[in-house]
Amino acid sequence: MNPYLVASLLSGYFLLLMVVAYFTGKSATTETFFTANRKSPWFVVAFGMIGTTISGVTFISVPGEVGNSAFTYFQFVMGNFVGYLIIAFVLLPVYYRMNLISIYSYLEERLGFFSYKTGSFFFLLSRTIGAAFRMYLVAEVLQLAFFARFGIPFGLTVFLSIVLIWVYTTKGGVKTIIYTDSLQTIFLLSAVLLTILFIFKGFGWSLGEMIGQVNKSSYSQIFEWDWKSGRFFFKQFLAGIFITIVMSGLDQDMMQKNLTCRNLKEARKNMLTFSSIFVLVVWMFLTLGALLYLYANAHNISLPKRSDDLFPLLAMSHLGLAVGIFFLLGITAANYASADSALTSLTTAFCIDFLNVAKRGDAEKKRLLRWTHVSFSLLLLVVILIFKAVNDQSVVVAVFKVAGLTYGPLLGLFSFGMLTRWKVKDKYVPLVSIAAPLITWALNRWSEMLFQGYQIGFELIIINGALTFVGLFLIRKRNQYIS
Repeated sequence: MNPYLVASLLSGYFLLLMVVAYFTGKSATTETFFTANRKSPWFVVAFGMIGTTISGVTFISVPGEVGNSAFTYFQFVMGNFVGYLIIAFVLLPVYYRMNLISIYSYLEERLGFFSYKTGSFFFLLSRTIGAAFRMYLVAEVLQLAFFARFGIPFGLTVFLSIVLIWVYTTKGGVKTIIYTDSLQTIFLLSAVLLTILFIFKGFGWSLGEMIGQVNKSSYSQIFEWDWKSGRFFFKQFLAGIFITIVMSGLDQDMMQKNLTCRNLKEARKNMLTFSSIFVLVVWMFLTLGALLYLYANAHNISLPKRSDDLFPLLAMSHLGLAVGIFFLLGITAANYASADSALTSLTTAFCIDFLNVAKRGDAEKKRLLRWTHVSFSLLLLVVILIFKAVNDQSVVVAVFKVAGLTYGPLLGLFSFGMLTRWKVKDKYVPLVSIAAPLITWALNRWSEMLFQGYQIGFELIIINGALTFVGLFLIRKRNQYIS
C-alpha cells in the first residue's frame, strides 16, 4: 500500500477524533472527565463499548485462531453473555446505589481501607500491563505497514500514538471517550464487514451459500467435549462468565462508562444492548476467520507461521486496496478505542482511590488530574518500550498472563463482600491477594503433572478468585458481621 495514502488516511482519522474531542470537551470540568456529568445516552455508550471490548489483539487474533480451534471460542462468548447479565442485574445496582465514581470505593465500605487500596492497586497493575501489551502488538503491525517505510523508529511511533491519545482525552475524559469509541466502532465493524463481503463475492457466493460453505467446512466446530482439553465446553463457558464479571464488571475501565448513564435503568439497557451486539460481532469475527482460511486455501497462499499474521497478510497484500484501507483503519480504531479508555480509567482510579481528589478544591483537582494523566501516559510508553526491548514474544505473553492473574483477587474480594456478611482482618488482605495469584500460577504451571494431564485454561481466574475467597474466609473476624 502506498505509504502516502496511508499517511493521508491516518491523518484524516486522527483529525476526526480531534474534532469529536473538541466538541465533547467544551466546558468540561473534572466531573466531566470522571463521570461525563452522568448524562450519557445509553445507546451511545452501548455502541462505543464494542470498540473498547474488541481490542487490536482480538481484531487480528480471533480470526487467525479459527485455524487452530475452529469456532470453539464461541463457547467462551456464550459465557460472556451470561456474565454481562450478572453485571446488569447484580453489580450495577450496587454501584448506582452507592453513587460510585471508582468502583473500588465499595471495598472500603464493605471490607476496609487496605482492601480498598488492594483492589484498586491490582486494577492499576493489570490494566497498565494489559493496555501496554495490546498497544505494543498493534504498534508492531502499524510500524511494519507504514512507519518503518519513512524511517520512523518504533519508539517514536509509540510516543506519537500516546501523545495523540493524551491530547484528545485530556479535557473531556470519559465523555470524549464515549463518543470517540462509537466512531471507532464504526471503523472496526466496517473493516470486518467489507472483508467478509469481498471474500464471499469473490467466490461468487450468495449470502446463503457463504453460510453453507462455512458451516460444512472443518472450521465451524463450536463444541469441545474432551474434559482434558483447554477448550472443554464447561471450562470455556464458566471461564467466560467469570472473566466477564471480573474484566468488565469489576474493572474501572468498563464500568466507568456504564456509570455515566443517567440512572440504573438506562445503564442496564446499555449493558443488555451491548452484550447482544457483542455476541453478534464475535460471530462475525469467527466467520471472517473461516473465510480467510478458505480464501488462502483456494488461492494456494502459504499460511504464515503465526495465526495472528493471517488477517494482516491477506488484507494488506491479497484482498485489494479497499480492504487494505479498512483493515488499517479498523486495527487502528480497535487499538485506540482500547488504549484511550484504559488511560482515562487509570487516571480516574488513581485520582479517586489514591489522591482523594473528590475532597480537594477545584484548582487542585485540575492540577492533580492533569499530572496524573501525563504520568500514566509516560508509564504506558515506558512499559511498551520494555516489551520491545525484551523482543521475546514468549516473555511478553507471560507478562500479559501475569496481568490476567492479578484480576483474580478482585473476583475474590468482591465475591466475599457481596456473598457473605463477615468482616475481615483488613490489614492481612494484601497478603491474601498476593498469595492467591502465586498459588494459582504454580497450579497452572504443573497442572498436567498434578491432575493426570488436565490442562488449566481460561478457568484460571476462577481458581484465583476462589483461593482469594478462601483466604478471606480464613482471616474473617469470627462472630463479627455487617448489619
